[in-house]
Amino acid sequence: QVQLVESGGGLVQAGGSLKLSCTAIGDIFQVGAMGWFRQTPGKERELVATITSAGITSYLHSVKGRSSISRDDAQKTAYLQMSSLKPEDTAVYYCNADLCSSTQCKSYWGQGTQVTVSS
Repeated sequence: QVQLVESGGGLVQAGGSLKLSCTAIGDIFQVGAMGWFRQTPGKERELVATITSAGITSYLHSVKGRSSISRDDAQKTAYLQMSSLKPEDTAVYYCNADLCSSTQCKSYWGQGTQVTVSS
């Protein structure tokens, strides 16, 4: 069974830092683009950062300069390092990745990890 497992969320004071991790586990032979999204109650899920298999990155304007996405293909893991956190960064953060197993290629979502930034 292919799945994405996230970790690293939590409660942090404004101005602090957090590092989120997302690991793909299961029968996987290829990992494509990986990304992080976030969602708050009543709002649509928004893209925070992405990284392609070639290492090309892109960021939501409001987190650019404060966040860095990276990946370790040997570990099938993506990371989101966030710093200078603001209360408006509070959300459930979801990992997304394009994964190919022995039977199919599709987009997968993690279960979500809560990030809460206190003022």
